[in-house]
Amino acid sequence: MFYSSLNKVSVFLLLLLMVTIATWTVTKKQSSNINQSQSYIVSANDFAKLNKIIEINNFKTTHMLPVINAVAVNLTEDEVFALKQESWLKVSINHQVKLSNNGWRKGQRRWQPKAVVADYIEATSAHSEHIFGDGITIGILDTGIEQLSGLTNDLYGYDKFWGTYDAINNSISNYGGESSGHGTHVASIAVNSDYDINGKVYGVAPNASLVGIKAFDDEGKATYADVIRGIDWAIQVKDQINLRVLNMSFSGPVRSYYWDDPLNVAVMKAWQAGIVVVASAGNKGPEPMSVGVPGNVPYIITVGAMTDSYTETYFEDDQLASFSSAGPTVESFIKPEIVAPGGHLSGLMSFDAKIVIDHPDFHDGGRYFEMSGTSQAAAVISGVVALMLDKDPLLTPDDVKCRIMATARLATDASGQLAYSVFQQGAGVVNVKDSLNSVAIDCANTAMNISEDIAGSQHYFGPANVDEHGNFFVEGLGDRYQWNIADNLDSDGGLIWKNNLGTDGGLIWKNSLGTDGGLIWKNSVGVDGGLIWKNTVGVDGGLIWKNNFEIDGGLIWKNNVDFNQTEDISVNHWVEQQ
Repeated sequence: MFYSSLNKVSVFLLLLLMVTIATWTVTKKQSSNINQSQSYIVSANDFAKLNKIIEINNFKTTHMLPVINAVAVNLTEDEVFALKQESWLKVSINHQVKLSNNGWRKGQRRWQPKAVVADYIEATSAHSEHIFGDGITIGILDTGIEQLSGLTNDLYGYDKFWGTYDAINNSISNYGGESSGHGTHVASIAVNSDYDINGKVYGVAPNASLVGIKAFDDEGKATYADVIRGIDWAIQVKDQINLRVLNMSFSGPVRSYYWDDPLNVAVMKAWQAGIVVVASAGNKGPEPMSVGVPGNVPYIITVGAMTDSYTETYFEDDQLASFSSAGPTVESFIKPEIVAPGGHLSGLMSFDAKIVIDHPDFHDGGRYFEMSGTSQAAAVISGVVALMLDKDPLLTPDDVKCRIMATARLATDASGQLAYSVFQQGAGVVNVKDSLNSVAIDCANTAMNISEDIAGSQHYFGPANVDEHGNFFVEGLGDRYQWNIADNLDSDGGLIWKNNLGTDGGLIWKNSLGTDGGLIWKNSVGVDGGLIWKNTVGVDGGLIWKNNFEIDGGLIWKNNVDFNQTEDISVNHWVEQQ
């Protein structure tokens, strides 16, 4: 026995002998730093035996690591020396690690989710040609934008963030910031320049410039006045910062015809000024006539959501997201025009954002958050538009809408029938490669004059109609374009996304003209107080468009969806992941 130095090592050895766990032979190591401790990882095949030693000696344990039969403990040099004499123990320093420095194709973090959107919509073909959205500014009219890597710099490290206009307080800041998280997430879907672990970029248009237009508060709510002021500011500065795209991932209740809604009029003026306005359809599907303001504006691009059902490389189980709002609009326009990925998309969001706090299970603990909605789908399309304008800056908003719709891929079944009606999927899912290669012209908004519409001298109705059973159809296009609203949204496992140019000559409904060259829904009102009926629908006992909603003495007609008059305009509400 040795009692010359009753330090922790000698007591440790004595106790080991007494309980016959092991026999120790210690040569004390002389050190001036004998009492200085450091963190080590001690492991053993016999985890229970290791824990007994730790307990007997009262070592300071910081981490239990049963996955590798180890513990992290703070030890002095003498204690480490003693432990290393035992062949059944393994002792190593608890090394510190740090992330790699960020670079163009560097800095991927292994906790980050995979980037899948660009592949799905074939945006990678544009990226391979170095079409990244350079020089095009996207305005995100939302809750603000947090300054996070991927949003502030492009692929080459150059600054791409213009700052934020606060429409609530009417102020401009060179910096970003928000508490909600919604605006940041939406922006990152469109322009995030970060790369995942596989070297794939997250954003659809990673080099597009970005400006925040904050019109919504931390709860995601706004007033018309704030939103309209934000739109007005965008129009004023569009030439200074080349703001060509305005993303509106929010929705409000329909309270009037589109031309009588002041927010919609502001949206129409932005489109008239040369800004491509992209709006979400809303998250109130799958019922018909659930598209809200400003998605009900016929001129703009309204976006619905589809999902890959968590199988990114298997396409036959793709489906329309059940929450995606459907058309037609009150004025019988077919909405949405297009669908895009909007299910479980990963985007940037601060760890302390309100959405993260409310839904912590969908945050990765770092900077990425998984979210579903037509808000995200709209951001995908905003990125697509930036790529199109990068390749051809002379495209007008009508040109962009025309080419996106003309090259979309309808969801059909094996027999060639539509898997979803055009009132649900529009022209189909977007395809970037075909959109960029398209030379289509004069196939969107051709029958309407936006200047006359804004001036109030002419308003328009679309080609949708409804039969005596409540099913919607497009006049003159046959049964293929009829929507039996009793049909469910489930894919039958045989879904095929294909080009929409079929034997019927294509989708005539993208114009407001019917097959006879005239308006299907006339723009004059009748003596019955505003009922606009096709002659295929009777008025005696067969009223489909109900008059249960009054606006200033007039009637707004709808099927079976009740809009809440007291509902605020807000960013699209939370939906479950799909």
